[in-house]
Amino acid sequence: MAVKPGKQMITRIVAVMLVLIIALSAVSGYRLVNIMIINGEKYQNDASEQQLYDSLISAPRGDIYDRNMQTLATSSNAWTVYITPNGIHKLDDAAEKEMVRKTIAENLSEILEVDYDKVYEDTAKNSYYVVVKKKIDKIVADKVREFLSDERYEDLQLVKYVGLDETTKRYYPNDSLASVVLGFVGSDDQGLAGIESYYDNELTGIAGRVVAAKNAAGTDMPLTYERIEEATKGNDLVLTLDSYIQYTAEKYLDMAIAENQIAERGAAVVMNVKTGAVLAMAVKGDFNPNDPFVLSAADQQRVDETEGDEEKSKLKNELLNRQWRNKAVSDTYEPGSVFKIITAAAALEENLINNNNTFFCNGSANVAGQHYNCHKRTGHGSQNLAQAVSNSCNPAFITIGQLVGINKFSKYFKAFGFSEKTGIDLPGEAMSTYHKEENMGPVELSSSSFGQTFNVTPMQLITAISACVNGGYLVQPHLVAKTLDSDGKVIKSASEGYKRQVISEKTSATLRELMGFVAENGAKNALVSGYDIGAKTGTSQKVAKIQATGDHYLYIGSCVTVAPIDDPEIAVLVMLDEPKGDKYYGGIISAPVNSKIMSDVLPYLGYEASYSEEELKKLTISVPETSGTTLDEAKRKISNAKLQYQVVGSGDTVIRQLPEAGNQVMTGGVVILYTEDSGDKTVTVPNLVGLTATEANKAAATAGINIEFSGNTSSNGLKSYNQSIEAGQTVNAGTIVTVYFRDDTAVDG
Repeated sequence: MAVKPGKQMITRIVAVMLVLIIALSAVSGYRLVNIMIINGEKYQNDASEQQLYDSLISAPRGDIYDRNMQTLATSSNAWTVYITPNGIHKLDDAAEKEMVRKTIAENLSEILEVDYDKVYEDTAKNSYYVVVKKKIDKIVADKVREFLSDERYEDLQLVKYVGLDETTKRYYPNDSLASVVLGFVGSDDQGLAGIESYYDNELTGIAGRVVAAKNAAGTDMPLTYERIEEATKGNDLVLTLDSYIQYTAEKYLDMAIAENQIAERGAAVVMNVKTGAVLAMAVKGDFNPNDPFVLSAADQQRVDETEGDEEKSKLKNELLNRQWRNKAVSDTYEPGSVFKIITAAAALEENLINNNNTFFCNGSANVAGQHYNCHKRTGHGSQNLAQAVSNSCNPAFITIGQLVGINKFSKYFKAFGFSEKTGIDLPGEAMSTYHKEENMGPVELSSSSFGQTFNVTPMQLITAISACVNGGYLVQPHLVAKTLDSDGKVIKSASEGYKRQVISEKTSATLRELMGFVAENGAKNALVSGYDIGAKTGTSQKVAKIQATGDHYLYIGSCVTVAPIDDPEIAVLVMLDEPKGDKYYGGIISAPVNSKIMSDVLPYLGYEASYSEEELKKLTISVPETSGTTLDEAKRKISNAKLQYQVVGSGDTVIRQLPEAGNQVMTGGVVILYTEDSGDKTVTVPNLVGLTATEANKAAATAGINIEFSGNTSSNGLKSYNQSIEAGQTVNAGTIVTVYFRDDTAVDG
């Protein structure tokens, strides 16, 4: 018989149950407080991460334009390919899971040209989002889409595990044009060099966001929930560069580097002397910013021929940094005799010399026991100031330097900006190295007066020369003219004011006269047909490297020109570092480059040429149109144009001609008139090197080709030194061959 619990037992049972209920309630309450209040935010974030897909929308980088709004850098659509490994993990069938992993790895590695093993390993990671490759173009992205929609893989439902996010990719439509100025960006669109780096904050936009729901497999469910914050494009930049002038400077600089076997690259700068606007800044060899980590063929060969992985890697990094380096602002050099314009400016401004002074040169000078030679060892004898500058006479400028004195020389060195950076808007600008006033004695003053034993950048030098000829004002060199917002409105413009006045207008006028005299009498290879220019050339030895290597044939040749000389607007500076050919003087290797650049730039900028009678004889003539006319009419047209003709065929009507109508040929050139469709007449290009202009023109006409002159042909007796098509080549009759002239006797101390 069961015993009923007593009242006391029931009371105990109830008490225990109440305690248990209270304890459980307390624990549950604590857990709820912990989840909902203490760690509520954490658990909400964890839930959001599992339920929501949060993706950044890349902001397009601002565009970069030249001064004529030609695009130099822009951002185009690109795609990032990603995989969702956590979705693959949820597959129950091991065989199916392995098939998905292999299929993804095999196809993506082939389409994207990435490592198979790497992709395969990525499919096993514990993540909802793993990048396989960034910034692929539309063609490759379409191949990925084709793979994902391939009927062969329909059962695998690959779209759950592979996706594409739209982003942007930096694109430079002109390939290597102005590459050292523009720079390039990294994989994250951050500027790594040039304008891209210096103005990175302005060019970088504000990223947007897409927040969307996703299912348990980790794939998007945009119709369930989606929030989009649009990206904001970065600001655009309008540069002072002119694409045509930049192309011209690069073309002729590249030619000079090849012709003179330049070992350490070259630089050319074209600048407005009144505003400091840089119209061109060329450095060769450079790189393609679309593939900035690709070396030139020659440099890559050097790497390939190097033994050892570590040595290869080290050399490649050195060569990459070399091709990215902007020689015009990041490298310094001894300016040589170009600097004599600055020494003359200081002496003229202090009224220590004038055009009536004479300077005697016996071929050398001795200062405090230090012996200095003039490049003309027999001496220049007695010479006035203009002759001393044109002769580039070191002893004369040692005398001028001593007249100026250490204190005033240092004062003007600083005033012209040589003791500070120019502040040009580019990264990596180098600082000059020079003799401080307290460390300068008569020997240092002597060598400095003719441009040696100190180093400056090409940018510092062209800025100082600009001040010499623009009325005496030191301008601020700059590359960005204005900044535009996303609506194209100007939000910032460059200041084109000057820093300070260094010399008077009177002194500046005298310097213009001196530079004009130098161009006519010394730096003849810098002359430009139809224009009055000013010039000064220079040659310096690389003393430190000579001492380190023992190689005494280490020179830098440079030349600066300004035009028009009566009211200069444009300055051009060209420097060629370590010529290995048989010429090294700046007046021979650099001055012709200045001439070619000025010859193209001045007409382009609207300056009209004014030719002498001698120059008119050497001008080119536009070939008249004769196709479709009778042979007699064609002969008359050609003869009236002061050209010669050759007839091919026995017909009465001209069916075509070479050169075609509108081409420019020299007076006395030849036009081939075809009266039958009998194929092109071919001729052999003669040797046109080592001839005067008259001799070259005659040889070309005799051979049945046409020529155009490039370089200095204004002085009688000058000889050609190169031709655009080598002698012995077979060409169509009437082909135009460019013949290059220079004065090989030009020197600069």
